[in-house]
Amino acid sequence: MMRIAVGLEYEGTGYAGWQSQRSADTVQVLAESALGKVAAEAVSLVCAGRTDAGVHARGQVAHFDTAATRSMRAWMLGANSELPRDISISWVRPVPAHFHARYSAEARTYRYLIFNRASRSGLLARRATWVHRPLDADRMVQAAAVLEGEHDFSAFRAAECQAKSPVRRMERLSVSRRGDWVAIEATANAFLHHMVRNIAGLLIRIGKGDAPASWAAEVLAGRDRRLSAATAPAHGLYLWHVRYPAAFALPGVPESGPREAQDPEEAIIGAGFPP
Repeated sequence: MMRIAVGLEYEGTGYAGWQSQRSADTVQVLAESALGKVAAEAVSLVCAGRTDAGVHARGQVAHFDTAATRSMRAWMLGANSELPRDISISWVRPVPAHFHARYSAEARTYRYLIFNRASRSGLLARRATWVHRPLDADRMVQAAAVLEGEHDFSAFRAAECQAKSPVRRMERLSVSRRGDWVAIEATANAFLHHMVRNIAGLLIRIGKGDAPASWAAEVLAGRDRRLSAATAPAHGLYLWHVRYPAAFALPGVPESGPREAQDPEEAIIGAGFPP
């Protein structure tokens, strides 16, 4: 048996998330079916992070075990020929048997994209969250700084979250702006269910001026989800990058520090936001 890792990109709008479900299309089901056709046997994928319905990915990573012998190019091109146009495999690599897409990951990075202007965009309805009221990015930056480090993030977990502990280590939480675009980028060892979207909801509320920047510290200390802001929409969220030990030599989207955002075309279609 050989263990193979794959990188996946997808627009999550039309899917009920990553994880297999009986009555809905999911990314996992379609990806397993496509790879299974190339392998001529059933394939079971384990992913780095289960994305929810409507959430996108540019840097999802998964692994599977197979007895089939195929070139890495054949795995990629063969699976992509079977996948719908809004899901693709971007790379394929053989990995050691001890590699695990979830448990070998050192950190995950999510980006939340906000299109901030008075009129909505007909082109970006499924790829970014529209906020028509002006957002003060400086206030959002101040609030985000409070959430960096290791904390009990109970105030930012969904009611249905099944994690045993609410403690997570937020390596970086940045907010950047360019023109009509605001991006929130979060890197942590792991995330609770809806954690990034709940943080985005809080930062958006503060950016609107509906709450002071100091409110972030109050919510964090209160550890009560009911006292925080509403969950931000799913379509603004992207699983951007998963970091693994260098020894695995996996390709992927390089992480970035807080930089200025690019133009909308590049942000959504091109190299990313920020670069």
